[in-house]
Amino acid sequence: MLNHPISKVLLAGICSLILTVGIARFAYTPLLPVMRAETWLTEVAGGWLATFNYMGYMSGALLAASISSLALKFKLYRAGLIIGVLSVSAMAFTENMWLWSILRYLAGLSSAAGLLIGSGLMLNWLLNNGHRPELGIHFGGLGGGIIVSGLAALIMLSLHLSWAQQWLALGGLALLLLIPAWLWLPAPAPAHQQTKLEQAPPSRQWLSLMILMYFCAGFGFVVSATFTVAMVEKIPSLAGWGNWVWMLVGVAATPACFIWDRISRRIGDLPALQFAFAGQIIAIFLPALSLNPWLNIFGAALYGATFIGIVSLTLTIVGRMYPTNPSKAMARLTLSYGVAQIVAPAITGYLAEVSGTYQRGLLLAGIIMLVGLAILWKLRQPPTKTLG
Repeated sequence: MLNHPISKVLLAGICSLILTVGIARFAYTPLLPVMRAETWLTEVAGGWLATFNYMGYMSGALLAASISSLALKFKLYRAGLIIGVLSVSAMAFTENMWLWSILRYLAGLSSAAGLLIGSGLMLNWLLNNGHRPELGIHFGGLGGGIIVSGLAALIMLSLHLSWAQQWLALGGLALLLLIPAWLWLPAPAPAHQQTKLEQAPPSRQWLSLMILMYFCAGFGFVVSATFTVAMVEKIPSLAGWGNWVWMLVGVAATPACFIWDRISRRIGDLPALQFAFAGQIIAIFLPALSLNPWLNIFGAALYGATFIGIVSLTLTIVGRMYPTNPSKAMARLTLSYGVAQIVAPAITGYLAEVSGTYQRGLLLAGIIMLVGLAILWKLRQPPTKTLG
């Protein structure tokens, strides 16, 4: 087997996440206002395109949860990279709603390939090559994706590119990212060359509690992710700074995974996850209870630093419990996280329409996150091994 320096492998994972999540999934958010201004796209149609993107992501998670073959997963990972580039670039060549919907659905599939299948392959490679089974540096690509998509949008806006030119430019950037993501993530070794990994799965109750905890995390994540810009814009002294604050979320998230890895080494995975939950709860309650601009900016940065830690630590913990097929276990949790992301924005939007503010939605999200924190106290009991 060829020698693959860990720095190149980790960079491949980071580039894959920036491509499939940062560009294929997140870049639609800053491009949506431009598309609405320069094409026929309405608010309702724009919302449906976001829904199709998420449907693609959920479909990809279901697929990842059903596949055991590492060789097949590696092929799907590479297919996801290509689909990510093509689905972004092709948005520039049509204004047909059905074609846009299909392309956003495919972009969602690409996101699942990068985030779930790619992360599982990364963890498998680390375990089989004698490295610490930590995904913190790898998941830095999520925060990096927010930064890259946000910066790209600001640069393209300053260059006065049309909506179609912006999609093409993003497609070109995605193509550049594909090169290291394709070349430097090695194929999994054949089964007879794999390190024999012991898998003693925890009890079904333990896994069920993890799934429920991750649902709570998904609820808290998506409320802030969906409405942070809108909430910031409602503060008079921060009007016009919404996109910059969203960039701050990405800046805070990028190094945070690495830091959470270090914290988990010192105090343990589940205690570190509890601290990340507590930090995100504070980040959610701050804008709910105060309009102070500095507290809201701090809350946004704290949100970025903690949501990424929750994702990284949770998926790493579960992946370690199922080392022979980490992507499958990760995908099962991601489905619960995804259900929360479907339910939470609708509830929060309804509460905002009734009350005229996002405070009730944020308070509800904070309370649900407190439930998740309570579940983590239960999970800190040693998992019971089972034969099933």
